[in-house]
Amino acid sequence: MYMSFLKILQKTDLTHIRNLIYSVTEQTVLNTLEKKHFDLKDFTVLISPAAGRFLEKMADLSREITLLRFGRTVKLYAPLYVSNECVNECAYCGFNAKNKIKRKTLTKKEVIKEAESLYSQGFRHLLLVSGENSRKVTVAFLGDIARELTKNFAAVSIEVYPMDTGDYKKLASCGVSGIALYQETYNRTVYKTVHRGPKADFNYRLSALERAGEAGFREMGIGVLIGLSDFRTDVFFTALHAGYLMKKFWKSGIAVSFPRFRAAAGNFKPYVNVSDKEFAQLIFALRMVLPDADLVLSTRENPGFRNGMAGIGITRMSAGSKTNPGGYTVSENSLEQFEIADKRTPQNIASMLKTKDLDPVWKDFDRSFLFE
Repeated sequence: MYMSFLKILQKTDLTHIRNLIYSVTEQTVLNTLEKKHFDLKDFTVLISPAAGRFLEKMADLSREITLLRFGRTVKLYAPLYVSNECVNECAYCGFNAKNKIKRKTLTKKEVIKEAESLYSQGFRHLLLVSGENSRKVTVAFLGDIARELTKNFAAVSIEVYPMDTGDYKKLASCGVSGIALYQETYNRTVYKTVHRGPKADFNYRLSALERAGEAGFREMGIGVLIGLSDFRTDVFFTALHAGYLMKKFWKSGIAVSFPRFRAAAGNFKPYVNVSDKEFAQLIFALRMVLPDADLVLSTRENPGFRNGMAGIGITRMSAGSKTNPGGYTVSENSLEQFEIADKRTPQNIASMLKTKDLDPVWKDFDRSFLFE
């Protein structure tokens, strides 16, 4: 019988973990890098400031593991923003309910039009994204959209508000096969400071992915907002959470995303600035301890950084993203959730991957694989 991750987190001293990370010595890093295999016990060493001096070695190990587990493939997907309406007042988010901006929720017809545009560009995996307003974007609405989209798309995932198990089961029955839900930070004090509204319920959000796993979702994605709190400690708990989900829901694929602060309406400033070097270290360390997890990099990051990470640790990338409802065809001027850094077209991204001897994958799953 598995203990819930909430109970595991409650039993883990955040300050103790932080002290472990920041007290690592260079000799401990050297000893760890000599190992043939890495696990979560090594993670505090690999994400420590001391390990940052061995980035080249970590990059080599990350590249070797990525090639062994994923070959030369990088999966491509696109987010489709359904709504920017939200009931939460998250200090860092452009969709903050207090921001005086034009709100928009797409109709089913508009969602299908957006999806058709993405299909014509080659995408076969869609991520439906919305602000957290369950009255504007209902479970029934999402299910209706999913039934329509799965006629053409191999996989449809959601990144919306957390739900009960019953609602997740309803969406799974409509064809939704994946979920992305970020805790933002595992630091309860910081979490309480930056959230107002339903999202302020730390425990309910934390346990959502277990409810999704019980509903049978094929893929589950987690992550923290890099820079919201001490990034090394936050990523440690992200890895701990991912490892827990991989063991408990072993039939589901686990993906870890790395959203780093970008400019958004409200002009919130990150508490911690994270350099590209520090960010790369986190990616390499996660690849070393979670060899089978998809590591995802969005268009929040600049082209040069995304180019460099492809195939070294990152195995999934968004491309040509619009973070506003209707941004592809319907309403190009509606509010973005955050500022895009990599504005290249999907075909540009695919061409870049090919120049690195990597294979852009538009479809890696088919529903015919499923047994009823």
